[in-house]
Amino acid sequence: MKKIIGVALILVVVLFALPFVVRQAQDTGQDPQPTAQEEAALPDSGHTLRVKGSDGQVTEMDLNQYLWGVVAAEMPASFSQEALKAQAVAARTYALNKGPSSNHPDADLCTDYACCQAWIARDKAQGNWGDKAAEYTNKITTAVAETGNQVILYQGQLIDAVFHSSSSAATQDAVEVWGNSVPYLQSVDSPEGEGVPNYESQVTLTTQEFKDAFLKAQPTASLEGDPASWVGTIQRTQSGSVHAITIGGVTVSGAQARQIFSLRSASFDVSLSGDTFTFSVTGFGHGVGMSQYGADAMAEEGKGYVEILQHYYTGVTVEECPAEYLPQ
Repeated sequence: MKKIIGVALILVVVLFALPFVVRQAQDTGQDPQPTAQEEAALPDSGHTLRVKGSDGQVTEMDLNQYLWGVVAAEMPASFSQEALKAQAVAARTYALNKGPSSNHPDADLCTDYACCQAWIARDKAQGNWGDKAAEYTNKITTAVAETGNQVILYQGQLIDAVFHSSSSAATQDAVEVWGNSVPYLQSVDSPEGEGVPNYESQVTLTTQEFKDAFLKAQPTASLEGDPASWVGTIQRTQSGSVHAITIGGVTVSGAQARQIFSLRSASFDVSLSGDTFTFSVTGFGHGVGMSQYGADAMAEEGKGYVEILQHYYTGVTVEECPAEYLPQ
């Protein structure tokens, strides 16, 4: 009898304490963090892509599986949900518009960001995220799943949905970077926000290093005498990036100069002090299309992913992908 009474008393205490414990959990104001077992399922799109990995192997994977890896590799998972959705739609549009190329005739895309789009396997991404793995996994799954088969169209055609990390106050017009005029890739203001890593950077080279780097790319340049005379006219784009720069009597584009001197972007100034050239650089990437940090800044301001995409790609619509563009 004493044992029965004791058990009954314990049950009474538990029943009275339970509501208090629940209230305490609610009062923290924190959402419960999903565990690895609670990860949201990524639905199949029903469409398959042939993807060539860094090892040269071609793997068939569902479009949504591919896009999950692209968003995880291309954009910080800590970004706002609407920015991640914008990235998912841009990546889907880019993938469906890409197709096989001379670099990989046996595949639709590769995982080399310099050729196609970066891609990372789920387990590797989750390993990089540590204790944020479940949260970030669900954010990217949501971005891919909730945008369905949406793509970016210009006059009914898939666009070349290029993007970059961050701009110097405004994006670049494609014609000023690549020489081809593209109606939806025009220069627009870009609110980059605060906290962009290495938004302003510097590259310093001795005069000899400067000379060696440029002559390797442009052997006909004349880089003798006073180094102060080596850098001539600098032409700038509407947004202030370097459109063309003359060095040693040879004119190269800002994009070429960026590659020659390993700069983060073509938005730069160059100065000489003693025997050292200093490039002061703003932003990261080619500057055309959607700025990822700009997209996150817009999302933080309350803008939705469609509004973000229509800001960065002029005159476009965001809608379900026409059937003729979808792989089987």
